[in-house]
Amino acid sequence: MCIRILGASNRRYAHIGDVIVAVIKEAVPNMPLQRSEVIRAVIVRTCKELKRDNGMIIRYDDNAAVVIDQEGNPKGTRVFGAIARELRQLNFTKIVSLAPEVL
Repeated sequence: MCIRILGASNRRYAHIGDVIVAVIKEAVPNMPLQRSEVIRAVIVRTCKELKRDNGMIIRYDDNAAVVIDQEGNPKGTRVFGAIARELRQLNFTKIVSLAPEVL
């Protein structure tokens, strides 16, 4: 659950590439992240369509984020699913290198 969008004063919704402060709602047992923990994450997929400069529209089936540390590096070693090419332009290159597919 998103608490705050970092870098945006009063924006209501987050888009791909935004860094958010969030709370973990559900977690797998025996993992370093526990339920109700406050974390930072970057949005990698949204159901809301993303319009590129060339006119292409990209829409995903789910909303997803990658947990990051204070420097912007991913805390995990795997990323599931496709991510948008715009993350490379926003200097999240380590997340892009972990992703199996970049659209």
